[in-house]
Amino acid sequence: MADRIFAGLLLLVTLAYGFIAFTIIKAPFQYDPLGPESWPQILSVVAVLCILGILWKPDTEHLHVAGRTWFRLGAMVVLLFAYAELYEPLGFIVSTILFGAIVARMLGAAWLRAGLFGLCAGVLGWVLCVEILDLNLPDAELLAKPYSNTEGTN
Repeated sequence: MADRIFAGLLLLVTLAYGFIAFTIIKAPFQYDPLGPESWPQILSVVAVLCILGILWKPDTEHLHVAGRTWFRLGAMVVLLFAYAELYEPLGFIVSTILFGAIVARMLGAAWLRAGLFGLCAGVLGWVLCVEILDLNLPDAELLAKPYSNTEGTN
């Protein structure tokens, strides 16, 4: 019963978000193939479908979460915030390598495998997004050489 109450409330919030995504969010130009308006719309449709699935057939078992799992969930939230903050200063590749390696390590991978996973996620993710999907991803602001105008000065 609690699943259905929570899903019902979440459905109301998601429908409000979907209304905003489909009626209010308008971009003056498109800088990627789908456009900035499509992602909120896709997210709202997928979320409504998932919530309807919970309303249709909620879990019948009670959820018992161990303390270690709550710690991992909290750590994942902190990692997601850190990834979001480091995304532009470090760029997509470096921030994704760090995030992927730390998450893989947290999930039990050995250091070498976690590092390889992070490296593959960062590099292959960049290739997929930039070269194949033609999306704009941030370069590393902190790692880029600062522009210096030394021409014409003695």
